[in-house]
Amino acid sequence: MSGPDLLSAGDERLAPRSAVRRLMARPELGALVGAVAVFLFFAVVTSTFLTPGALGTVLYSASTIGIMAVPVALLMIGGEFDLSAGVLVTTAALASSMVSYQFTAVTWVGVGVSLVVTLGIGLFNGWVLTRTRLPSFIVTLGTFLMLTGANLGVTQLVDGTVATKSIADMQGYRSCAWLFAGSFTVGGLTVRATVWWWLGLVLVAGWLLLRTRFGNWVFAVGGDADAARAVGVPVGRTKIALYLGVALCAWILGQHLLFSFDTVQSGEGVGNELIYIVAAVIGGCLITGGYGSAAGSALGAAIFGMTSKGIVYAQWDPDWFKFFLGAMLLLATLLNSWVRRRAEHG
Repeated sequence: MSGPDLLSAGDERLAPRSAVRRLMARPELGALVGAVAVFLFFAVVTSTFLTPGALGTVLYSASTIGIMAVPVALLMIGGEFDLSAGVLVTTAALASSMVSYQFTAVTWVGVGVSLVVTLGIGLFNGWVLTRTRLPSFIVTLGTFLMLTGANLGVTQLVDGTVATKSIADMQGYRSCAWLFAGSFTVGGLTVRATVWWWLGLVLVAGWLLLRTRFGNWVFAVGGDADAARAVGVPVGRTKIALYLGVALCAWILGQHLLFSFDTVQSGEGVGNELIYIVAAVIGGCLITGGYGSAAGSALGAAIFGMTSKGIVYAQWDPDWFKFFLGAMLLLATLLNSWVRRRAEHG
């Protein structure tokens, strides 16, 4: 039968999908609805939420989560996790600070060495995963524990305390601080450097996923790695590249952490990996892989930022934040599953 004959016979596989069904199939739809609802809710509950100062704070909070939520979302679409992502940010900041201070070098040298170290850790995660076929949960949990101990142990060994020395008076500090921790103000709204890093990463990740062969590989390995390998997709290299992406973004956020305060507490970052995963899941990523988007991760981070600061502006007990975040995670997962089923079968 020809195409028209199949359509006349009722073959739905060749029937064009309506605009509504295409919209329903978008992984970030649930997150968009949730983000609008959260914004309107806090706008009504507290008038402070809509002031330029408050919106700038919300944007900053969302961006510090969003920078890491983007690569974590891509990694989850590829069917893997990274439980070391939170402490890796601290490792990147510590490496930059200690190299700059101990070797009396310009801060740009420390920044460069930190990039090499951080990418090396990402490469290690991806290489071990692909070589051993161990679950990413086990591989990155091991890395998480090693980095947690190394961050504390090396800092105490080198600096004698749990915090690094100040590098604020070193050559290159101002230019590094401008790039990673700068800000500008427009109409009372202060936009921090992390916001433009975040938006840039979302655009690049969205382009990679939707406009390149690599994006097809990511969806393929997340949907069925064995089937992808059978048709020639470089599964191992794709997953290693995704872990390198997580490491790169951890480096960016780590430099922001350092140049915002010129010193780093070595115990920071523990627990943040769960926040990044939550933001990605709220944004439409499936735990099982093969489904999600970069824009969805941005919306998930925005929900996180609005909620964490909205509760403060509403003067509520901050203990309720984790409850709200858990409820959002559960509802988002249920909504994403329902939307996907309706898009496929409705």
